[in-house]
Amino acid sequence: MSEERRGLLIVFTGEGKGKTSAALGMILRAAGHGMRVGLFQFIKGKWHPGELGALSLLPTVDIIRFGDGFTSRKKDLSKDSELVREGWHRVREALCSRLYDMLVLDEINYVLHKGFLSVEEVLQILRDRPDGVHVVLTGRYAPEPIIQVADMVTEMRQVKHHFRDKGIRAQRGIEF
Repeated sequence: MSEERRGLLIVFTGEGKGKTSAALGMILRAAGHGMRVGLFQFIKGKWHPGELGALSLLPTVDIIRFGDGFTSRKKDLSKDSELVREGWHRVREALCSRLYDMLVLDEINYVLHKGFLSVEEVLQILRDRPDGVHVVLTGRYAPEPIIQVADMVTEMRQVKHHFRDKGIRAQRGIEF
């Protein structure tokens, strides 16, 4: 195994559950190696999921949230758009500062799909990031240009889900 680190662009996308959970596993692994990790969460923000409590115990992990909850239930998205722009500004600053070895941009694919940010702008920043910085993108609807430049893409496919198939609501420790 080589100790040389090439910054990878990793994408978790698809209709199935587990995109953020997969990224959280990468955060845990990186933190275990003493790496500095920034978790930037877009859209999410109204609730306090269990993973935030656990991640807050890790001294090399910073959690930065920019969201006001699900956009599909809103008519006015101006506040969400403002929060996304603020979050994207913070991501760009974090990349330039070289503060982190890994950045996780949670739900950024959805943000791009909804048009809150331009794919070209995000791609340019990702291409110009400092050497050795890993970036993980999560969310449904990863745009094709992102998929094309990514080093690894995993698509989560939903086969069966307790909410859809059995009407069982979201549960603490499973969905949040």
